[in-house]
Amino acid sequence: MPSAMPDAGRPDATAPARSRMLDGIRVLDMATLAAAPLAATYLGEFGAEVIKIEQPQGGDPIRGWGAQKDGVGLMWKSIGRNKRSVTVDLRTPEGRDLVRDLARTCDVVVANTRPHTLTRWGLDYATLRGLHERIVMLHITGYGLTGPKSTRPGFGTLGEAMSGFAHTTGESDGPPTLPSFMLADGVASLNAAYAVLMALYHRDVHGAAGQLIDINLIDPLSRLLEQSLVTYDQTGTVPYRAGNKWDISAPRNTYRTKDGKWLAMSGSAPTIALRVFRAIGRADLAEDPDFADPQRRLARSTEVDRVVAEWISQRTLADTMAVFDDAEIAAAPVYDVAGLIEDEQMRHREVFVRIEDAQLDSMLVQAPVPRFSDNTGIVDGLGPRLGEHTTSVLRELLGKSDDEIDALRRRGII
Repeated sequence: MPSAMPDAGRPDATAPARSRMLDGIRVLDMATLAAAPLAATYLGEFGAEVIKIEQPQGGDPIRGWGAQKDGVGLMWKSIGRNKRSVTVDLRTPEGRDLVRDLARTCDVVVANTRPHTLTRWGLDYATLRGLHERIVMLHITGYGLTGPKSTRPGFGTLGEAMSGFAHTTGESDGPPTLPSFMLADGVASLNAAYAVLMALYHRDVHGAAGQLIDINLIDPLSRLLEQSLVTYDQTGTVPYRAGNKWDISAPRNTYRTKDGKWLAMSGSAPTIALRVFRAIGRADLAEDPDFADPQRRLARSTEVDRVVAEWISQRTLADTMAVFDDAEIAAAPVYDVAGLIEDEQMRHREVFVRIEDAQLDSMLVQAPVPRFSDNTGIVDGLGPRLGEHTTSVLRELLGKSDDEIDALRRRGII
């Protein structure tokens, strides 16, 4: 880990104060694990106030998910950034009353509990809209809010399987392959965040009421695999696993260098493929219609791949990248996380920021992704301790006295 990284997640104390893009928007995040809470995280990075509802016993399961340090969940620290943690036992009538009261003060409610459970608890969209017509509710589930599978539990792994992703990923003679990270949850969370912003725009600019947003873990990822759909519909062909190759582009693969490292290359643009041939000393291929024409080249993709792989295997990664950079070829090293952190482009753009934290001293996390000319996403702090803000939120938003809060705590409601 580098000894020092930019603290870009903090506002510059010397700069004039500027409003954040989502100042004034309040989000009630009563979801758990990944997709729905991630959507709330993205909103919080640009100024939305995010109140995280957690069960008093254990809190969001993501606190105990993945790598831990001194009993502190590292993924929680990042996903819980900028949020205020409030513990409320949703299994009790009084706890549900508190959450409904909090929802009245919010613009957005985020949930991922199965529909029939939310309805039984009186925390479904129909109930909340009856209390607050302008509420926007984001509800992310495994299969969606309607249909024969709507009541089933679902996780990202199932979305990655059903969407077609796993079927097309892996070597041709190998099994369907799942990603080593929360892909379906991540893609769903991005769809969810922009859907919330559209609903707020529709409400606040066009004077509409709030509305329910129904997103599952299958549809967003399958949208990215639409090449399979249109190919099957129009040709009857079911795309199959092909390792790192792709049947619409050649050369396209990962290649091992002389010093045992790897790089990836994409010849998706026709001009790039011709540059590759010339850069590796095979200008003859750039003039041969069987290799110069994109469609005819695909029929020779195995031969193209062999020629490129042989040339790269005789050179180090540094030497290969020097040739490709000079020829403006789309290639990049295959990094592990250490290589990514140290890359000069990542460091220049301050993609990773070190944030101080009371539990971990500090932690390196990814900075907010969108870059705007006049606004900056900010990491005010990492995930808080369980229930750290219960008293302050109930006091500020619901006007509860200290005696009332103490009584709720004694009865195990909060």
